Amino acid sequence: MKATIEIEATPQEMREFLGLPDVQAIQREAIEKIRNKMLVGIESSDMVELMKLYMPMPEQMLAMEGVQKTMWDAMMKTVELSTSTDKGKS
Repeated sequence: MKATIEIEATPQEMREFLGLPDVQAIQREAIEKIRNKMLVGIESSDMVELMKLYMPMPEQMLAMEGVQKTMWDAMMKTVELSTSTDKGKS
């Protein structure tokens, strides 16, 4: 059985209906801060400062490298297990 329900509501009305918080003011504030930092970087013509907004910090990169290493190690163990099982069958 398949049922289809259509609800005609604005995004704001759906957020209120679902009890989600109104984060529009926080979003506007965050966008304004990002905009101001970008304008300062552009006005100073300092590309290094401007790129800091877009590039992760070294600490974040180390954490990401750790996640990648863990994923790679897990994948390699799975490959090793599957190839050793295949060799045992032949």
